[in-house]
Amino acid sequence: MKKQTLEFLAANRNASFALKDLARHLRIKAKNDYHVLRELLALLVQDGTLVVDERGCVRTSRRPSGRRERLRGRLSVTKSGTGFVQLEDSEVEIRIPPRFMHTALHRDVVEVVPFARRVGRRKSNEQEQAEGEIVAIVERTVTNVTGRLQRGGNFWFVVPDDRRMSRDIYVAREEAARAAEGDKVVVRLHPWEDEHLNPEGTIEEILGPSGDGRVEVMSVARSFGLDAVFPADVEREAAAFGGISPSDLEGRADYRSTPCVTIDPEDAKDFDDAVSLERLAGGLVRVGVHIADVSHYVREGTTLDREAYHRGTSVYLVNQVIPMLPEHLSNELCSLKSGVDRLTYSVLMDVAEDGTVKSYRITPGVIRSARRFSYEEVQVILEAGEGEWHDTLSELRQLSETLLRRRQKNGSLDFDSPEVKFLFDAKGLPSEIVQKQRLASHRLVEECMLLANRTVARHIGAVRRVSDIKPFLYRVHDLPDPQKISELATFVKRCGYSLDASNNVTAKELQKLLRTIHGTEVETIINEVALRAMAKAVYSEKNIGHFGLAFTHYTHFTSPIRRYPDLIVHRMLKEYDGEISGTRQAWWGERLPEIGRHSSERERNAAEAERTSVRVMQVEYMKRHVGDEFMGVINGVTNYGLFVEIEGILADGLVSVRDLTDDYYLFDERQYALRGRSGRKTYRLGDRVRVQVLAVKPEDHEIDLTIA
Repeated sequence: MKKQTLEFLAANRNASFALKDLARHLRIKAKNDYHVLRELLALLVQDGTLVVDERGCVRTSRRPSGRRERLRGRLSVTKSGTGFVQLEDSEVEIRIPPRFMHTALHRDVVEVVPFARRVGRRKSNEQEQAEGEIVAIVERTVTNVTGRLQRGGNFWFVVPDDRRMSRDIYVAREEAARAAEGDKVVVRLHPWEDEHLNPEGTIEEILGPSGDGRVEVMSVARSFGLDAVFPADVEREAAAFGGISPSDLEGRADYRSTPCVTIDPEDAKDFDDAVSLERLAGGLVRVGVHIADVSHYVREGTTLDREAYHRGTSVYLVNQVIPMLPEHLSNELCSLKSGVDRLTYSVLMDVAEDGTVKSYRITPGVIRSARRFSYEEVQVILEAGEGEWHDTLSELRQLSETLLRRRQKNGSLDFDSPEVKFLFDAKGLPSEIVQKQRLASHRLVEECMLLANRTVARHIGAVRRVSDIKPFLYRVHDLPDPQKISELATFVKRCGYSLDASNNVTAKELQKLLRTIHGTEVETIINEVALRAMAKAVYSEKNIGHFGLAFTHYTHFTSPIRRYPDLIVHRMLKEYDGEISGTRQAWWGERLPEIGRHSSERERNAAEAERTSVRVMQVEYMKRHVGDEFMGVINGVTNYGLFVEIEGILADGLVSVRDLTDDYYLFDERQYALRGRSGRKTYRLGDRVRVQVLAVKPEDHEIDLTIA
C-alpha cells in the first residue's frame, strides 16, 4: 500500500488529496484497508515524506534540490516517433516528444528529466500526461538492426524493418559492395552521439533478398535479438551432463510405477509435463502433474543459468523454435520421453468430485512415462469412447470439465482467440493456412496445469500471519483500466449488446458478456476488443491475484524447459522445503523484482516476435492470391481506411479511403465507423464484408484490399 500510495502521489505531484479521495483512486474499499491507509498517511507525514495543506489534504513534500530530478526507465517508441519512458519500480510513464528524444532508440534504458507541470489550467477529469526530455542513455539495448539495403546517389543506407527506429543507418560503400541493393541485412550500430547526423553501422550478416518469406522470418529473429545458436561454453556445460545416477535419486519420491503419460502437439520435441490419475476411496481422485526438473541441471550462477535468464523464454516462430536451453537438455535429458527414467518436480493433488483440492504433496521425483500422446490422438480416443488409456483419459476429461465449471463460477474469463497453423511446401514456403481447433484434449491438459500452478502458489502464498510471508514469484493479472472498459462498453453497445461500466467491472460481468456473444458473428471482434481492455499478465513478487483466472494465488510452475520464471519457482520450492536462512530469504526478496521485470519483458519480446513471424507468412501466402476475393470482418476503423481480417487466414489488410470511390466517407470516431455522406452506406467495426486483394507488400508486411 505504501508503494502504491507514493507512486500515485508522485504521478500527481502538484495535486493534494483528501483521505476518502485517495482511497477511491487506490481502489481501497475494505473498511480495514481504509484504516490502514489512514495510519500509513500519518506515518508518512511524520517522517516528512508527505505534507498536509490547510484543507487537511495530503501531497508529496516538495523538498528543494539543487537540480532537476533525473529518472531512469526504458524507452518505447511508437511508429509516429513519440516516445514513452516507463520508469523503473513505478507505473508512471513519461511522454517524450520526438524533438526531445535526441539519440535514444526504441528499447534503450535512459535517464529522463520531467518538464515542469502546467499551472493555471482549469480542472479536468483527465490527468495531464507527464512529459520530459531524455538526457542520457544508460544502456543501448539494440545494437544490431535488420533492414533493407538501399542506394541514394553515391551513398548507401539501411532502412530499418522496425518502424519505431526512425532513422536510416548509413553504411560504407565497401560494406554495401558485399550485398545487392534490396537485400535484407543485419547492421551493427556504431556509437551514435550527434542527433543531427544519421547513425552509421557495419553490415554483420546478409540474409537474402527482401520480400522472400523465409528471409523475412530470419530477419524477424535477428531484429528481436533471438539467436538459435548457443555460445560454445553454454553448449559444453549442457553436454557435460550424462544419464541419471543413483545419487540423483536420493531424496526423490519414486513414481516410476505410477502410470503417467505426456500429451503435446504432434510436432513437439520437448515434453516438460506428464499427467497421471489414480482413483481413491471416498470419491477422490489423485491427479499427478509431473514437471521436468530442470533446476537439477541448470544451477544458480552457472553459465547455463545466465544464458537461460538472458533468453527468458523459448520463442516459437512460425517455422522455427528458438529454445531457452540447449537441445541436449530441452529435447533429451529434461524431456519426459516415454520408457525412460526422468527427474521431475511432481505435484500430487487429491481432488474431490466438486473440483476442490483436499490435500496435496509437492516433491522432487522420478517418473517413467508410459506413453507419448498427441492432442489429436487423445481427441480420437475421447470421441470414439474406446482405445488405449481410454479410462484414464476419460476421467481426466471429466475432471477438466469440473475444474472449468468451478473456475467459471468464480468469474474466470476464457478468451477463445482463433489461431492459425501453416503447412509448408518443400521450399519452406506456406502452401496452406488452417485455423487451429481447440480440442477437449487441449482443455484436459490446460486444466491440470492450472490446478498445479494454483496449488503451488497457495502452498507458498497462503499464510495466516505476516511473519510467515515468504518471497515468491507470482503470475499476476491486474484489474482492467476503467477508461478502456468504458470504451469496450461503448463498442459492445454498438454491436447490440450491453456491459455496465459505471462501476468497477467484475470478471463475472465480463464472463457473462463473453457467453452471450459466443457463436455470434461479432464474437471474434468483441473478444479482441475485450482483450485490449485487459491489463497484461506479468511476473511479480507482489501477489495481487490473477483477475482473468479469478485466482487469489497463481504462479508458473509447469514449463521450466521453456520459461525461466518456472525454473526460479522450482528452485525456491526446493529451498523452502529445507532450512532457509533469513539472509537467503532477504536475498530472494531483493532479486525477485528484477527477475519478474526481466522475465515479463522477454515474454513480451517473444510474443511480438511470434506475431510478426505469423504476419510474415500470412503475407507470403497472400502473394499468390492477388485479385482473389475473400470474406472478412472489419476489425479496425481509422480516418484513412478500414482494417479487415480475412476469414480463415486471419490476416489483416487495409481498405484505403481513397479506394472507397462510391461516396465521400466521414470518420465517426465515437461509433467506430466510416459513413458515406450521402447516407447510403456505413462501414462499422464488426461488419462482415467481401474484399478483393489489390496488392501485397512483403517488405512492409502489408496487404492492400478493396471492397469487392
